[in-house]
Amino acid sequence: MPAETTGFWAPVALSADLPPGTVIPARTTAGSIALWRSDSGRVAASADRCPHRGMRLSHGFVRGEALSCIYHGWSYAQEGHCLRIPAHPGLSPPETIRVETQQVEEVDGLLWVAIGTPAHHPPGFDGLVPLRSLTANAGIGTIERAANATVDASGLLQTVEHSQAIRLLLVELQQDCTLIHVLVDDSATPFERIMASRAAESVRRRAESLQGGIA
Repeated sequence: MPAETTGFWAPVALSADLPPGTVIPARTTAGSIALWRSDSGRVAASADRCPHRGMRLSHGFVRGEALSCIYHGWSYAQEGHCLRIPAHPGLSPPETIRVETQQVEEVDGLLWVAIGTPAHHPPGFDGLVPLRSLTANAGIGTIERAANATVDASGLLQTVEHSQAIRLLLVELQQDCTLIHVLVDDSATPFERIMASRAAESVRRRAESLQGGIA
């Protein structure tokens, strides 16, 4: 039977934040993940917990094409199976030792992780490039109120703040907590990028005030 296609894509980080040979923590509604890029440039998303002692894999390190736990050095492939146990160098780890993984795709400077089994690939944003990411202690609905605009089907909110056009790609992390990716025109000048960043921060502050019942 074909796989059930129910799910969606979550933009969890910017490509620029994950150079080759690094690992960073990321959050989704499905839980915490270790987002890592191998030395050859391949991106993977692993559950942020080593099956051995439960240490966060996002605290680990990347060597070659494997992610290793910082505690006892157990190493995992992008597909999730254990490659090496340093305390037992002659042992071939059984297939039962593995870390859960999620599908990840890189599109136009954004790293997307699959929650469930999406029916389509992540969206692209022609003519736009990611500038920065920030977290707001406010829900998406509150951010929409603060920006006086609504998100489209891809999660993109477009508005004008102090005469500056801004595009905010919103993804829910948990209730009343939203990850915001700021996008700008690929031809934006350094000054326009600075203004877009400041405008996004202004929207965030206003949204957090609304969320807290101050405004």
